[in-house]
Amino acid sequence: MLDCFVSPSGFLAMTYDMYKIGIGYDIHRLVKGRPLVLGGVIIPHPKGLKGHSDADVLLHAICDALLGAAALDDIGKHFSDTDPKYKGISSLKLLKKTGELISSEGYRIINIDSTLIAEEPKIAPFKKEMIQKISGALGIGKKDISIKATTNERIGDIGKKKAIAAIPPTTRPHPILVSSMVENTPPSASSLNQKKSVTRAISLPRNEKRTNPMTIMMITVAWFGLRRVVI
Repeated sequence: MLDCFVSPSGFLAMTYDMYKIGIGYDIHRLVKGRPLVLGGVIIPHPKGLKGHSDADVLLHAICDALLGAAALDDIGKHFSDTDPKYKGISSLKLLKKTGELISSEGYRIINIDSTLIAEEPKIAPFKKEMIQKISGALGIGKKDISIKATTNERIGDIGKKKAIAAIPPTTRPHPILVSSMVENTPPSASSLNQKKSVTRAISLPRNEKRTNPMTIMMITVAWFGLRRVVI
């Protein structure tokens, strides 16, 4: 996606957003004597998921999808299941740390679409709270998070109610500056008037306003006619 903006210092620039998509997968076996935690929410159920942490398959799969899209390896690399400090840890903490790793690489999460696969329990009553927990951990809007649920049609261990799995694709863009135009000669009075007219024509306020790629090309051509530029 192309974006165009004029900064308060007078720069006209175009950026290109390169979208990256990651896919995660996790599955844990259901066992007695463990709480069932999905999406950061404790769900009433006679069995819970077996694992080193709280075994939250949904959050683990989301972590893997995020890390994979940013080429940052996988959840096992960052949060080893043999490290005592992660014993019984809430996966919301792992998700928050994953979000921080993503941000440190210059990425921004656009959306998360996930699917839980389980014969039981019913997920619908807990979706809203799950979304709220994920939104808080990652600092993204609740409208940018989708949680769906399906059964495995009684096939395999999931179908026999022995396990639960999750698959979440995620999307984020990495902004790349493709060109910028700056003044490198003292402006004349006439050129300043021309510059102001172009700025008014594209209606870009001080806090930056985006426009579509076709308008960007028209603006670029007009700016070339007004100024000597450095790219």
